[in-house]
Order: sequence, then C-alpha cells, then structure tokens
Amino acid sequence: MTRSVHAIRHVLGLAPLGRARIAGLAVVFVWFFVGGIAHFALTDLEMRIVPPWIPWPRAAVLVSGVFELLGAVGLLWHRTRRAAGIGLCLLTLAVTPAHIYMLQRPELFDVPLWALWLRLPVQVALLALILWATRRPARGAC
Repeated sequence: MTRSVHAIRHVLGLAPLGRARIAGLAVVFVWFFVGGIAHFALTDLEMRIVPPWIPWPRAAVLVSGVFELLGAVGLLWHRTRRAAGIGLCLLTLAVTPAHIYMLQRPELFDVPLWALWLRLPVQVALLALILWATRRPARGAC
C-alpha cells in the first residue's frame, strides 16, 4: 500500500481493522447512505410504507432520512463509529413497523410477498453486521 492509503486508513481509524470489518463498514455505509438519499429523492414512495397510525408520514420519512445520512457519515470516523452503529441499530428497529405493515397489507405494494418476508431476516442480518462492524477495536487500537 502507498503512504497515502496508510494515512487515510489511519485518519479514518481503519488501520487496526481487518479487511472483513472494513468491507462490513462499507456495506453498512452504502446501505444507509443510499437509503437516506432515497428518503429525499423518493419521499412520496417512501411515505407509502409508513403505517397509517404513525402521524405525519412525510416528517417521519424525512427525519429518518436525516438520521440514516448522519449514521452513515458517523461510520467514517473512528471516534463516532460506535455511536453511529448504535444509532443505526435503533433506527433499523424503529422502521420495523413499516416492514410489518407491508406484510399485513401486501396488496398495497408492488413487491412480491416473498421479498416482504425476506426483509425480516435481512433486517436481522443487517443489525448483526452493524453491531459487528462498529464494535470497539481491541485495546491499543484506534
């Protein structure tokens, strides 16, 4: 690796992390960064999955989009990575009612039923990945 790559890895706190954890962080970052942008670019589409009992669906979509983007950016710096991971886990749990609503009313959505069911174990895997990728490094590391 070049010196500049080493310097970037050090500044971001990636130096003590193995390739698998860096890849995990990259997946989580892309998932939430793209998802956060979608909350703003496709607000009306995102609002459709908000259960009717949640007030102010537009605000819910926009606020959750902000938190997705903040969480994704928080993953980039080692000092905020763990807090961002905890926040993204809480956010992932907070959107679970939308996934359940879609399962309860699949006729409202142009998504195959199998895909709606698949979202639940994918969500559990995402939670595990977030927790694993953002756990504190061993003592003496960044």
